[in-house]
Amino acid sequence: MRGSTEVGGINYSPRLQRRPGATEAMYLMMRRVFDELGYRRYEWKCDSLNAPSRAAALRLGFRYEGLFRQHVVYKGRSRDTSWFSVIDSEWPTLRSAFERWLEPSNCDAEGRQRASLSSLRT
Repeated sequence: MRGSTEVGGINYSPRLQRRPGATEAMYLMMRRVFDELGYRRYEWKCDSLNAPSRAAALRLGFRYEGLFRQHVVYKGRSRDTSWFSVIDSEWPTLRSAFERWLEPSNCDAEGRQRASLSSLRT
């Protein structure tokens, strides 16, 4: 069984950010990581000052694991790195939530999701 892999360097265009397509892209990557490649762990790491990235990780179902203090020197400053992960035992519940969130019946006439992804994880 494989160990872990990391999603990194995500740069969505403003037209894709916080859109269903961006969420679906992450779902497809997770499905590949867990269902097809058999990884046990999927990691998300970001600058602790990057509030949008931290919020996205949590919205997508990653769990906060901690802070690596003074992890790297980046752009002339000491960077603390926030670590998040999804593990294989969490994936079935998360996969189900993504699939329900992506259902056409979860969209209103303007294409907005009726239920949030986090509400479907429970």
